[in-house]
Amino acid sequence: MAKMDYTAMETVRSVDVAKPNVEVSKGLRNARLKLEWLFLQKGILIMLVGFLLGRALILSHLMPFALPFFAVVYVIKRKHSPLAFIGLLAGSLTLSISSMSYTFFSITLFLIVFRMTKKWRKDDFTSLPYFVCGTILISSFGFSYIMQQFKLTLFDGVMSAIEGGLAFILTLIFIQSIPLLSIQKRKRSLKTEEVVSVIILLASVMTGTMGWTVYDLSIEHIFARYLVLIFAFVAGATIGSTVGVVTGLIFSLSNVTSLYQMSLLAFAGLLGGIMKEGKKVGASIGLMIATLLVGMYGEANTILTQTVYESLVAICLLLITPNTLTNKLAKFIPGTNEYHQEQQIYMRKIRDVTASRVSQFSSVFEALSNSFKQFDHIKEEDHDDKELDYFLSNVTEKTCQTCFKKEQCWANHFDKTYNLLKDVIYEHDIGNIPLSPRLTRDLEKHCTRNDKMQDAISKELTFYQANLKLKKQVKESRKLVAEQLLGVSEVMRDFAKEIQKERENHEIQEEQILESLEDFGIDIEHVDIFSLEKGNVDIDMTIPYCGGKGTCEKLIAPMLSDILGETVVVQKEECATFPSGTCHAMLGSAKNYAIESGVAHAAKGGGLVSGDSYSMIELGAGKYAVAISDGMGNGERAHYESLETLTLLKKILQSGIEEKVAIKSVNSILSLRTTDEIFSTLDLAMIDLHNATSNFLKVGSTPSFIKRGDKVFKIEASNLPMGMFYEFDVDVVTEQLKAGDLLIMMSDGVFEGPKHVENYDAWMKRKIKEINTSDPQELSDLIMEEVIRTRSGNIEDDMTVVVTKVSHNTPKWATIPINYYRKKKKIS
Repeated sequence: MAKMDYTAMETVRSVDVAKPNVEVSKGLRNARLKLEWLFLQKGILIMLVGFLLGRALILSHLMPFALPFFAVVYVIKRKHSPLAFIGLLAGSLTLSISSMSYTFFSITLFLIVFRMTKKWRKDDFTSLPYFVCGTILISSFGFSYIMQQFKLTLFDGVMSAIEGGLAFILTLIFIQSIPLLSIQKRKRSLKTEEVVSVIILLASVMTGTMGWTVYDLSIEHIFARYLVLIFAFVAGATIGSTVGVVTGLIFSLSNVTSLYQMSLLAFAGLLGGIMKEGKKVGASIGLMIATLLVGMYGEANTILTQTVYESLVAICLLLITPNTLTNKLAKFIPGTNEYHQEQQIYMRKIRDVTASRVSQFSSVFEALSNSFKQFDHIKEEDHDDKELDYFLSNVTEKTCQTCFKKEQCWANHFDKTYNLLKDVIYEHDIGNIPLSPRLTRDLEKHCTRNDKMQDAISKELTFYQANLKLKKQVKESRKLVAEQLLGVSEVMRDFAKEIQKERENHEIQEEQILESLEDFGIDIEHVDIFSLEKGNVDIDMTIPYCGGKGTCEKLIAPMLSDILGETVVVQKEECATFPSGTCHAMLGSAKNYAIESGVAHAAKGGGLVSGDSYSMIELGAGKYAVAISDGMGNGERAHYESLETLTLLKKILQSGIEEKVAIKSVNSILSLRTTDEIFSTLDLAMIDLHNATSNFLKVGSTPSFIKRGDKVFKIEASNLPMGMFYEFDVDVVTEQLKAGDLLIMMSDGVFEGPKHVENYDAWMKRKIKEINTSDPQELSDLIMEEVIRTRSGNIEDDMTVVVTKVSHNTPKWATIPINYYRKKKKIS
């Protein structure tokens, strides 16, 4: 009991502790949101930046920052331009009255000219730098003319031109960096030029602090080193040294005595970025090393202890900077791990959304398929009885409605009348006219209008049969649509699963492959591994131009075959067209089996157009299809039917739909598109190139044969030709092929072609066994020749023989062993 009380007290205490923590975090979040609202949305940050830029000087008296800043804010965020104007005037007022007057005059002149030329401008952003440059030139010349007592010197003209040029460049820079000060304009990532623009903007703002000191420590030096530390710690040596150079350059332009700061900041950014793996302490040590080295060899009037103190203050600012802020900054800079992770998260979201949408579409197609199938659950007998009732209703309306025996027949003897008329309808339906003697006597005894009744039944039967045929076609069309929708649904569902397969990280394997190939003296610029799955290797490589020597095929692929333990071949190669270029190669797993085919083809009577068609279709996922279609009869119409059958089949199979569904779909399309008695056969073999398993689907076709050494096997299935019936089941025969097997497929013109032969199976087996060749083309030609010889050289029907040889896939180049490397490291 005491234990339970103690536990309860601990639970209450933990809840009490957690509640203030939640309230504190919520309060901090609210404070952060209020600060963002005040500084970003209300424009206080723009006013503060304007204040510092209003104080910023170049060469001690040039002011190229004020007007570009105001002009960009005026174009991008016009509602904040009054705050920018106030900030710039206040900043320039801290310098002198004449500086404020110059700023006021240049901004006013810009507004007047910019508004007056509004109707002639097509793009504000394109013309803005030119307006700023022109306004600065006019303002600078005017003020110099007035301040020099209406005189101008060459020095004044040069300074005005320099100020105008700097204003032109700064306008272009501010166009990219100013939008980042607005919360609505935040981007998920920054381009390289945008990062440099932000650095220039920050360095320009810091020049506004020039001359500010605290305990003889320069504010501008402290913040400049803090800025370099932040970027070196977040983005590494490259960005860190860039920030140091840019910041030091702008400081040196503002004050020539600050020239040595460029060396210190650039060196600090380089060392801090190199030592960033030591976290904030490592970056801080880099700054201190740079401070001591540059300080000792710096200017004579520079006090080393003062420089060290400034660096220590910058280090303290870095140490108290929250990690959340540095992590958030890293997400915007390309090349950082945080940026890469952010991009991965974004791509993962896009992938998941895409997969979800594809799955939704799959569900929609599946629901549509089910809606078309729901009528199939209705019993056929009930449907036929209802149709018969409608038929009898139409017949009796024309005969029995005006008969005086109506009540006696349908009220008193309903069953007898109903069954009698059913028998009459059945006799008329099967064409047994006149009726059988027994049925004629029964009808004459029961019905006083038997002749009129038979005429009405005969007439209505025509419409009844046409209606049944039409409804059957509609039903089959509905089934066709349902099967097609279901097949599309399955393809889209599989596609969604493929999208959701996240690419594995193979950085270690990429480094191992690079090291292995470089040990053999092969220069590789880049390797991307997408998959190392057995039988599904997918690797992209970029290599220098090899001069057409085939380095990828002869060296790289054989070496990878030994490293990965399976045959790897070059699937696609894009060679450079000039010596200094690069080649791009895509390597993947080789199939375990290869296919070689031979075809012998002849039209009836030696004509040009045959009713037979054949096709060899290479599908994805390592499958190979061989098909023969024989159109009914001969000539162009038969050729069109067989060719259309194979064309439809090829398109459906390449879409990824399973072969049984594909054949049923083709059959339904052929049976519904025409009323002519035109049919076609189909002989299809689907061979898996990974394990040599073959599925045979025969629709009205002749048997196929497999020759394995001295043995010949027959493959047959019983299915009616395509287009004969709306619905039929496809029998699939599965056989395991072996290397060296010869698969012989033929049309009926070849199988049934030999004259005076009773057993076609035995004759064909014997001839295939007697032909001593393993070449597919020779075997097909010899079979065709044997059949035509039995007919004394006459071709009585269209004839097609397709022979397919299955063999082990032997790579063109042997595997190059890398035993030393594989003992040292094994790729997993």
